[in-house]
Amino acid sequence: MRIAVYSGSFDPLHIGHQAIMEYLTRERAFDWVYLVISPQNPIKDPAKALSGEQRYRAAIEAVRRHPELHVWVDNVELGMEPPHYTIRTLDALKRREPENDFTLIVGADNLENIHRWRDFPRILNEYGVAVYPRNGFDLPRIRETLYKEMQYIPSSYTLDASSMHDTPGTVGLEDVDNLFHISIIDAPIVNISSTQIREAQARGEDMSHWLM
Repeated sequence: MRIAVYSGSFDPLHIGHQAIMEYLTRERAFDWVYLVISPQNPIKDPAKALSGEQRYRAAIEAVRRHPELHVWVDNVELGMEPPHYTIRTLDALKRREPENDFTLIVGADNLENIHRWRDFPRILNEYGVAVYPRNGFDLPRIRETLYKEMQYIPSSYTLDASSMHDTPGTVGLEDVDNLFHISIIDAPIVNISSTQIREAQARGEDMSHWLM
């Protein structure tokens, strides 16, 4: 099966997340979306954010309200020892379900910084990413810039690189598409964030209409 791995803190899940999941199962022909609940972000104030277990239970309840979605709420990261690198999560899922093909779902802001992620060439080569738009980010330009930078990768990476040039540690630009899989998806943009919802709720505002 084709599995979309959609990871985040989801504190809380809102209609923007829902729109992306609807798109993934309807338009991208993924069999399932795995909604992976991430542990507490260390840069956030723990006193103002729900624990991973609380967010996991809340996500299950939210998804149950939408049985039309093929979404599985996954707590694989909550049981992993830090550091919580995305490549470790993907590898854990693949070990657990070797028969499935996993694709990472990220926003345009994450794609712009993916070259800073641990083992990012492996993520793009072995799993691939599907990228949804965000306001203020030029996705085609970001992908083009990243592809140009990725002509030169550390030779220590083990990739399925049958089409690579013979020079160790380099990739011809014309071969990048064969090695690194970055697809742009036309998912809808919903101008709301979990941070905005939490801040409004702290002010006593009713944000229920934004929640999934």
